[in-house]
Amino acid sequence: MQKTAVAVSLLLVSGGVFAAQAKGGSDFPTRPIRIVVGFTPGGQPDIFSRLIGGKLGEALGQPVVVDNRPGAGGAIGTKIVADSTPDGHTLLGVSSSHVIAPAVRKLNYDPVKDFAGITQMYSSAYLLVVPPSLGVKTARDLIAMAKAKPGALNFSSAGTGSGTHFASEVFKDAAKIDVVHVPYKGIPEAMNDTMTNRVQFFMAPVASLASLVRDGRLVSLGVTSLKRSTVYPDIPALAESGLPGFEFESWGGMVAPVKTPRPIITRLNREIATALAAPDTQQRMRALGAEPVSTTPEAYDRRIATEIANIGAIARRAGITPQ
Repeated sequence: MQKTAVAVSLLLVSGGVFAAQAKGGSDFPTRPIRIVVGFTPGGQPDIFSRLIGGKLGEALGQPVVVDNRPGAGGAIGTKIVADSTPDGHTLLGVSSSHVIAPAVRKLNYDPVKDFAGITQMYSSAYLLVVPPSLGVKTARDLIAMAKAKPGALNFSSAGTGSGTHFASEVFKDAAKIDVVHVPYKGIPEAMNDTMTNRVQFFMAPVASLASLVRDGRLVSLGVTSLKRSTVYPDIPALAESGLPGFEFESWGGMVAPVKTPRPIITRLNREIATALAAPDTQQRMRALGAEPVSTTPEAYDRRIATEIANIGAIARRAGITPQ
């Protein structure tokens, strides 16, 4: 009898937990929400997590705090969230480095199996730029030059495994050219050596290049979005410059530990979508070279899994292995 009573009690308790989850976590949130960002303050993942976090806090009635945990290309902060309690109070603001990391690093977490997507929040194109002294005016010119001199041209990046690196690896793969990667410590160093023709091209985030392109210190050949950028509408997309269907974007969004109750994921998705639709949010994002984007959790999960597979294939063709 005693064992039966204990079993019934456990059943009632577990049933109550599942019932609460089925209601949509109606008591969520019960304390402040932490958004971990695996990068230093000032970049798009940090700025946009703070922007959306502020509106999310207003909607949910609890403070939302951004916790910067930089290191290992975002992997340190990502692991913190993977190991956190899956109750919706600890989230991860991710960038496209989330899908690049498995191709370049040996990880102690799984970016697909350990996380549940909430929503994508923004996308931002890269801009293919060359030094004026290179003498090319179009992406077709650059591709022709590279094919005429296999192995002679170099491209810069903000570090091995960065978005700027893989934007060029995708371009190299699509154009079928033999060019050499020269990694730098960051975007400013990569841009400086591109301007002086020490390296011949660079794929830079759109927002970081406005003054350099305007002043003629760099020549822009194309954007990596499928369509022209709203920031640079006069610059052709690479997809219309001899590489049909070409697309590679920097993007960011929000994920949670994988066992976070689905009703909480659904509510967070709804509130973030509302925040993204606000005119002031859209104005702020576009001023920083990004387009607001909201998706369903399922669509974001699919994008993450698909891009990990695609990036992995490109890395293997380029001879890049996880270190």
